[in-house]
Amino acid sequence: MKAYQTLLYYCYSPIENAEEFAEKHLAFCKSLELVGRIIVANEGLNGTVSGTREACDAYMQAVHADQRFAKTDFKIDEVDEPSFIKMHCRYKAEIVHSGLRDPQIIDPNKRTGIHLEPQEFMEMKDRDDVVILDVRSDYEHNVGHFKNAVRLDIENFREFPERINELAQYKDKKILTYCTGGIKCEKASALLLHEGFENVYQLHGGIIKYGKEAGGKDFEGKCYVFDNRVSVEVNNVNPSVVSTCFNCGATTSKMINCANPVCNEHFTQCDECGWKMDGCCSENCKSHPRKRPYDGTGYYVKIPQAVNLSKRKSKKFAVKN
Repeated sequence: MKAYQTLLYYCYSPIENAEEFAEKHLAFCKSLELVGRIIVANEGLNGTVSGTREACDAYMQAVHADQRFAKTDFKIDEVDEPSFIKMHCRYKAEIVHSGLRDPQIIDPNKRTGIHLEPQEFMEMKDRDDVVILDVRSDYEHNVGHFKNAVRLDIENFREFPERINELAQYKDKKILTYCTGGIKCEKASALLLHEGFENVYQLHGGIIKYGKEAGGKDFEGKCYVFDNRVSVEVNNVNPSVVSTCFNCGATTSKMINCANPVCNEHFTQCDECGWKMDGCCSENCKSHPRKRPYDGTGYYVKIPQAVNLSKRKSKKFAVKN
């Protein structure tokens, strides 16, 4: 039994005065000495928090005691140390950014794909009439994904609606969507239904729950997570590595952020190249005057930077088929 826990959760439930709620919720989390990142919107909560077992238990009890969030499903990981450095709780327009804010089109409380428990998902995923759809960003599915999954080349989830036409060829199939914890599937499956896909399902609790309850069978590689662990193992049945080092091509599942904060690109890099490149993706980044010290983890406390749109680096991964 480890001393700390990390909780991953979301709940679509209307919140009045959500901006004020976010401020009070931040104070509550700090009172428990939790660290993590929570997004609050009018549509609900999306969070990952970490702390002592006692603090996490108190937090879950408090969330469940609020009738708005009584149905919240917490995914609990045992960790050696807290998975964040600071505590953030911010108000935003959506708890997962999709750009879909019309409740007549997307309302996860009214219509989503059929929820499949991990065992049900495992039993369905290999059928001939089924397509497994990864709705995550490219840097996430490049480090790990379900065997034979359809993966869209998107940098972030808000690109999903504009790429949905690429899935038209699968309209006669059962579509099984999945993501890290389930939150993106709520909106992705709802949009698929709105666009005329008739048989849409989603993995309840996402990859994390699948790993805990179904052993992670046939999930290839690691699962990207949004904390200082960067990626975690989920498959203890038939594990494999599907990604390679961006710099040398060696097999590796280690994902880092570039040490140059102006770049801050997600990419896979082996330990040898990590130290050789000082945690950078290129020689230009390695010589950048703002380069951060590399400690071998490739994780840094987020510092807001101007977005560099001069080029897209989405091909930084080599993935084995």
